Amino acid sequence: MTTLGILGGGQLARMLALAAAPLGVRCRVLEPSPLAVAGHVAELVVGDYADPAALQTFAKGLDVVTFEFENVPAQATDWLQQHVPVAPPPRALAVGQDRIAEKTLFRHLGMLVPEFRAASTCAELHAAVAAVGAPCVVKTRRLGYDGKGQVRLHSGPDLPARIDAAFAELDDPRHGGLIVEAFVPFTRELSVIAVRGAAGAVAVYPLVENHHEGGILRRSHAPAPGLAPGLQRDAVQFATALLEHLDYRGVLAVELFECQGRLLANEMAPRVHNSGHWTIEGSVCSQFENHVRAVAGLPLGSTAMAQPAATMVNLIGELPSRRALLALPGVHVHAYGKAGRAGRKVGHATVVGSERAAVDAAAAAVLALGPGSAAEWGFVG
Repeated sequence: MTTLGILGGGQLARMLALAAAPLGVRCRVLEPSPLAVAGHVAELVVGDYADPAALQTFAKGLDVVTFEFENVPAQATDWLQQHVPVAPPPRALAVGQDRIAEKTLFRHLGMLVPEFRAASTCAELHAAVAAVGAPCVVKTRRLGYDGKGQVRLHSGPDLPARIDAAFAELDDPRHGGLIVEAFVPFTRELSVIAVRGAAGAVAVYPLVENHHEGGILRRSHAPAPGLAPGLQRDAVQFATALLEHLDYRGVLAVELFECQGRLLANEMAPRVHNSGHWTIEGSVCSQFENHVRAVAGLPLGSTAMAQPAATMVNLIGELPSRRALLALPGVHVHAYGKAGRAGRKVGHATVVGSERAAVDAAAAAVLALGPGSAAEWGFVG
């Protein structure tokens, strides 16, 4: 039996482990927290990612290692690479950890990106904002996620003071500097999820339309309704070029903007992605199963949709009433085993069907439910 190691023990690792078991692949997770929800369904090694003893325990007997989040410390993958194959390759991880490297690579591969500049001092930040123009977004080069680590700036007489305030808020040696990105007047946010196998085969899921609230993904619609001609083709070509350039193995997600009928690349995630959760019920082979297949050297599964329409909603902060949620017809529920907390992704629900309107209506019914209780779900972690 193949044994897959996963760095990180959150809900993505949990769903990878659930997808791996039917394939004859067992999973072992390394995670600093003993309450990691992936530990409910996989062997859990509790330890710091930079602890050689924990890494040695984790790596023993593994056939391959992957990760569920892109901010894995480089020293962990450096150590592991000397003892066991790591997929996706650490080079992709390094690009995904640095927004400047990311945008530079996108542009190198011929993909449109918002105008951007790097800044590492307050004076450089003023110069970068002047070069890019306002409105713009100031982001940390590293460690930002779910809307964290960024400040929006608009033109006005107080812009210099707000630039100073943004630098004071975001400047931190851990962030590796800042990036200023021009604000894009986009029509909507999209994402593409693709997978590349060990032998170089590539498969791509349909483009998805995403809606965020407070910087956190709230809803995904697959396929993205009303796509302009050629956008799916453009997304496939770009994702394929990115995978091949990085000699990638596994699932890769790219967040995109649709702007005036064209795609602009925003960010990439070298891992399974929240906007692909709908694939569990909505595709012939989910992103999680395909990631396991790819990193384990197995043939890829079909990325075709199982039904014409799918909508996924994130359950954020707290879960709805379990009884009320499970009473909704046609709704597939995934509770992650997490206790409720403001801004925390505690689960998701997916609806699939033959008609977009009916699918979206059922998803809206999920969002309209009132909160449940922790006791009802029994989660304490």
